[in-house]
Amino acid sequence: MNTSKIALIARHVLFWLFNYWFVTMGAEFNWNGFTTASGSLAYAYVYGLFFNAVLFYTQVFWLVPKMYVLNKKMKFYLLSILLITAISLIETYLDYIFYGIYKIDIKELEGSLITNTIFHIIYSSVGFFYIFKLEHKKSEKNRQSLLEETYKTELKYLKAQMNPHFLFNGINSIYHLIGKNDVLAKETLLQFSGLLRYQLYESNSHILLEKELDYVLKYIKIEETRRGSDIHLDYDIKSENPQLKIAPLLLIPFIENAFKHCSNYIDSSTNVIKIKIQEAGGKLTLDVMNSYDQLINKNTVGGIGLKNVQKRLLLLYPNKYQLNIKKDKTKHIVNLSISISL
Repeated sequence: MNTSKIALIARHVLFWLFNYWFVTMGAEFNWNGFTTASGSLAYAYVYGLFFNAVLFYTQVFWLVPKMYVLNKKMKFYLLSILLITAISLIETYLDYIFYGIYKIDIKELEGSLITNTIFHIIYSSVGFFYIFKLEHKKSEKNRQSLLEETYKTELKYLKAQMNPHFLFNGINSIYHLIGKNDVLAKETLLQFSGLLRYQLYESNSHILLEKELDYVLKYIKIEETRRGSDIHLDYDIKSENPQLKIAPLLLIPFIENAFKHCSNYIDSSTNVIKIKIQEAGGKLTLDVMNSYDQLINKNTVGGIGLKNVQKRLLLLYPNKYQLNIKKDKTKHIVNLSISISL
């Protein structure tokens, strides 16, 4: 048994002991004819407190977790009422016996039944709300654990979802640069290895914003080298506080999608990609626009990456993000804003 359970049991034991002491010795009570002065209350409250505890713990260990939580509510209410009624009658009968022993006026018996029933309802209700609150906390904890596990699974999926076309094109671009521009080939290879290292090793649950933005910049530069003069690329990345943290690989699917589905017109000046990432006051915004050719993209199968990142946003930033995606015959636009913190 761990320390927290021992502490919990100790608190319960102390509560019942204090309850008994306060009623029988801590004050001068007159309880349906039983009094502290005559000593009758000390005996009567032993079984009275016992019945209160029975009702309390019956709710805690049986009725709420085995019936109410499992949606057997009619059975729950019926058994609760029957239990309260039965215990109230039993306690009142015991009071009747002690009335005879201590020569207490039998007229007190009716009041005894009413008082016993009221207190049994109170203790039963307290037991209900006590365990219901604990069950709710337990449920929330399990839900949070499930969310975290789902997040980890999705992140592993993202890491495993290395685009083979991107790998092939990246390596091919570096190959063609060797001999023509060795400096650029070395720089591109370094950026490419940085991308792979980030995806495989450095993308934990939350990472520094500067690392995520550096990853995005490396990706853009590799695509810029690969596509060359085929596209008109414009990008701007700024951050006021790079020490803020963000879930990894959230931004890249939108940017990758822009390069993947950008138009491929003969006039390269009409093949446009504009990327703007800005962080100010803990609000990160991503604006991506790419020219779009409906004809070359009509048979494109995909969207898995975007659906995946939308689920991750919902999972990781509930009520803390806004995402708008627009598409027509000529343009595809993404606007994303996320509230992030340290």
